[in-house]
Formats: sequence, structure tokens, C-alpha cells
Amino acid sequence: MLPPHYIFLPVIIQIVLTIVVYFALAAAKKKAYLAGGVDLKRAALHDDAWPDSVAKINNNIRNQFESPLLFYVLVVVLYLLGNTGIAAQVLAWSFVALRVVHAYVHLGSNFVPLRRRMFIFSVVILFLMTLLAAWSVFTH
Repeated sequence: MLPPHYIFLPVIIQIVLTIVVYFALAAAKKKAYLAGGVDLKRAALHDDAWPDSVAKINNNIRNQFESPLLFYVLVVVLYLLGNTGIAAQVLAWSFVALRVVHAYVHLGSNFVPLRRRMFIFSVVILFLMTLLAAWSVFTH
């Protein structure tokens, strides 16, 4: 049995993923700026002022604050309910693994069918985590 606080390791990995994507965004913006590919008058307020290479990373940043937010809450809820056993651990690690693959595809080939599958599977994991949390509420 893993110590209960180990449930937060996947959370840390998800946060690191988000920070890595922020660094990728900064590098892409610098590259686009130096190449003259930015409409500087519109850049502060309009996403379309940036080239597609920047928009793709920017879209992924937005993704890191959508379903992962639910993940963060569910991990805290499971921890507070004392349900951090193998099922919770496997689900948490599965979610993060799917998010890493999703980001890799999104930032790389951006092959939408694969990216969509990773997203759908990660949402299924969130649903299972939600059921686990609800079960914990009713059994404690």
C-alpha cells in the first residue's frame, strides 16, 4: 500500500507539464517575434496576431486549465476522504499519463483523432475518479 500523500505525485507531474508548456510558449513567441511573424499592434489582445505555431501552444495552455482543474479537485477530495488506495492511484496516474500524451500530440503532429482519443479517455478517468469520490462519501 502506498502512503496516502503519494496521490499528490501525479498532481505535481501535471503541474510540471503545465510549466513546461509555458516555457514552450515563451520560446515559440520569442522565435516568432524575432522572425517578424507577429502583428505587434494586435499581439496583446488578439490571438490571431501570432503565427499558428504559437497559437497551437497557446491552445494547449488553455487545455491545461480545463479538465486538469477537475483532476486537482478530485485528488484533494479523495485525499480528504481517505480514499488514496490503489484504485485512486491508478486513476490519477492514468489521467496524467493521458494528459502528457495529449500535450505531446497537440504540440507535435497535432493529429486530432489521436488527440481527441487521449482527451476522451482522460475524461472517462475523471468520471471514474468522480464515482470513486462519491462512493467514498457514501461509505464513510
